[in-house]
Amino acid sequence: MNKKQKKTLIRIIIAFTLLIVLHFIPIKGGIRFCLYMIPYLIIGYDIIKKAIKGIINFKPFDESLLMAIATLGAILLGLYNEAHGQTGDYVEAVAVMLFYQVGEFFQSVAVAKSRKNIAELMDIRPDYANIEKNGEIEKISPDEVKIGDTIIVNPGEKVPLDGIVIEGSSSLNTSALTGESIPRSVKVNDEIISGSINLSGVLKVRVTKNYGESTVSKILELVENASSNKSKSENFITKFARVYTPIVVYSAIALAILPPIIGGLFLSMPVSWNIWVYRALTFLVISCPCALVISIPLTFFAGIGGASRAGILIKGSNYIESLSKVKTVIYDKTGTLTKGIFEVNAIHHNLIDEEKLIEYAALAESASSHPIAVSLKKAYNKHLDLSRVNDIQEISGNGIIARVDNLEVIAGNEKIMEKYGIEPIKCHSTGTIIHVAINKRYMGHIVISDVIKPEAEYAISRLKKSGIKNQIMLTGDIKNVAQEVAEKLKIDKFYAELLPNDKLNKVEEIIDEKNAVAFVGDGINDAPVLTRADIGIAMGAIGSDAAIEAADVVLMDDNPIKIATAIEISKKCLRIVKQNICFALGVKFLCLILGALGIANMWAAVFADVGVMIICILNALRVLYKPIKSC
Repeated sequence: MNKKQKKTLIRIIIAFTLLIVLHFIPIKGGIRFCLYMIPYLIIGYDIIKKAIKGIINFKPFDESLLMAIATLGAILLGLYNEAHGQTGDYVEAVAVMLFYQVGEFFQSVAVAKSRKNIAELMDIRPDYANIEKNGEIEKISPDEVKIGDTIIVNPGEKVPLDGIVIEGSSSLNTSALTGESIPRSVKVNDEIISGSINLSGVLKVRVTKNYGESTVSKILELVENASSNKSKSENFITKFARVYTPIVVYSAIALAILPPIIGGLFLSMPVSWNIWVYRALTFLVISCPCALVISIPLTFFAGIGGASRAGILIKGSNYIESLSKVKTVIYDKTGTLTKGIFEVNAIHHNLIDEEKLIEYAALAESASSHPIAVSLKKAYNKHLDLSRVNDIQEISGNGIIARVDNLEVIAGNEKIMEKYGIEPIKCHSTGTIIHVAINKRYMGHIVISDVIKPEAEYAISRLKKSGIKNQIMLTGDIKNVAQEVAEKLKIDKFYAELLPNDKLNKVEEIIDEKNAVAFVGDGINDAPVLTRADIGIAMGAIGSDAAIEAADVVLMDDNPIKIATAIEISKKCLRIVKQNICFALGVKFLCLILGALGIANMWAAVFADVGVMIICILNALRVLYKPIKSC
């Protein structure tokens, strides 16, 4: 609980205690008025101040004005009764303001709980950066460090900025960024990202990005701005409140003035101003749209907080609403449904030594960071002399052409072989086949296979139970590899041998105007598709600027079960929004009618306003506690 919340709670306790004490003190007249004004001002001074400020700024129609008018009006009625020899009743005015503040306190606690969930997940903000000046280490704010500066990261410290290691070696804990529990080893010339924690050796790092452009800053900005993208429901409530509030204010004025005038002039009835003014004030309190204005945005914010607690970053409440409407999920296979860890499993039809074939393929792929290239270099497991390689050309989606030891090496799929008039030998093994040719002569092929994630089958099954009947897999792999994965995971459809541009075209074909389509990718080459889909979900791609920018939802790890969790949270969130809207409006309109007829008094108004708001807030908080199921 922060200082502001503690202060509000103390005010509530003091006002409530004084209200109870005054109830048992038999006093009348001006002393009674003065004593009741003490708890009223203690609990309501900020509401009155806000109402006055709204009038000054020509934005008067909000809940503060309604509460101020209703409670001050009730006080004036009490003074009117005192002037006519009756005991003035100020309890209702204090009680209305007291219960309103209780509702505001509940809202504050709820928002703080949501923020805490996000903050715990994203405890990656660096406090300082170590920079060497005049032979001494000085701690400065990360935003004061410039590109090209050298910073020192000691064991146990957070890496404050993105950069390249220029001295030292260590292990980094990147779990807060990637969800990967295994420490990542870094050495000289390796890139490191801010937000990770240095576990062992001292590192000297040359800064490559300003703090504002660093990975940690972008992630924190994403989280902090998550509530700025409003859903249609939130926009409706905002517009509704703008129209609704002035209507009820003018209606209350009419209720206070017209019946006594009409009754006195045309119906020869006694003019009961105090009765109709009281009804109008009750009408105002009942009409206050707090339950809707507070609980609906809070429900979405709680949804973002609940998702964060589950390791899912949702960029805004509009994406929660879109997620709830998803009926089709499209997956990129590698890194999403499979681990993306490729290993060389076999070498077939090799006309040269196996190790030599791997060596030429690894050298040709030496400049690539693609998982297949990484697996080839890992299989070679020796130092790559890059001086032996030149004229590297990457043929998108097909393979690599390079000169190694002045020999032309072509490594890739069947298409690249056929393109250069080389007849490949077909392979019947399941996996990605890398054909290798040297000086246009076929030398054999290397079988590389990926491993299906153990959680993938359960994730697919759980999504089907959640109502996602159409699940599609896209991949650049050959058909038999894609078919094997699709059959194991029971995926409805798959499309194989797709280039990056083919994936975008395929998503364009699949997109349905009626139902939202989600695309799930690993964030490496999927930015265009993530952007085009109704909902883009990036998996395990926090370190990728492109993924952060393109995706609407970012999973903090690469667990596909989180896709189902995100959709389930969004559906629960929308259910609660609908429940709160129906409940709040239903009680409001019923009590408005009863208040206008004089059946509902100020206490009923308190329930219709603050009571409904508290119930709606408590209902909204259920989103925070979506259980995280595992396979």
